[in-house]
Amino acid sequence: MSLKDRLKSFFRGSSDLLKIDDLADEFFNILLESDVSLETTEYILNEFRKMGAEKKRIRREDAIGMLKVILKKILDNAKTDFNILGQTKKPFIILFIGINGTGKTTTVAKVSNYLLNHGKTVALGASDTFRAGAIEQLKIHGENLGVRVIYQGMGSDPSAVAFDTIEHARARNLDYAIIDTAGRMQTNRNLMEEMKKIKRISKPDLTILTVDALAANDAIEQAATFKKEIGFDGLIVNKLDTDARGGSIFSIAHQFRKPIYFLGTGQNLDDLVPYDPDFIINKIFS
Repeated sequence: MSLKDRLKSFFRGSSDLLKIDDLADEFFNILLESDVSLETTEYILNEFRKMGAEKKRIRREDAIGMLKVILKKILDNAKTDFNILGQTKKPFIILFIGINGTGKTTTVAKVSNYLLNHGKTVALGASDTFRAGAIEQLKIHGENLGVRVIYQGMGSDPSAVAFDTIEHARARNLDYAIIDTAGRMQTNRNLMEEMKKIKRISKPDLTILTVDALAANDAIEQAATFKKEIGFDGLIVNKLDTDARGGSIFSIAHQFRKPIYFLGTGQNLDDLVPYDPDFIINKIFS
């Protein structure tokens, strides 16, 4: 059952005045069963008790209203004034990082498509040289988008590919150089060191971590390692369209403490929307 359905079921309960602690206990189960992490759930319920401290007893509809305010505040904290379309440096260099399975290469194509649709020019770099399939996937995306993909053979130096991509974009006065990288497991020291080298050489203006909404708790652990070892500026959260329980976005917004730029809502190139807390809240509470 989704978070939306659980809250609707909660709302249909008794209309009697209920103790704040009893309501918090009900919310505890609802949130955890909707894939909100324990840390974020405890934060939400602490805020809920603070808001209701002077009331002692409230009705369910008032409790839902209080929860909505708290969840909206969590999502608002992940908003940013950064405008990816408003960059004047040429080329503006974007480095994508994240483990396999988070939709990173597809997201590179989606962001490129978003930029192209707004009149920008783009070059792509296939710096995931550990998998031939990753290079081919990006080449196919490049063909579909009509943009140049810079690549070398499997096993070549990914930092060299990143460098060549930036030089290609600079020579042609392109707006953006976007670099895809290998889906490195955060526990693999050699691969993490290679990622650091790519970042040193490419000197990105923006480093984006892609995460999977279906694996929020694992993603939080991954993000902690990437943040410590490599550093990143913000996030793109994918697979929201298949997140049946719907609570992971709150854990991601609360625990990553980084801006969210876009939400991935499907596999098509147009399935990318700018991060909008109101959109998420309305989807859950409508």
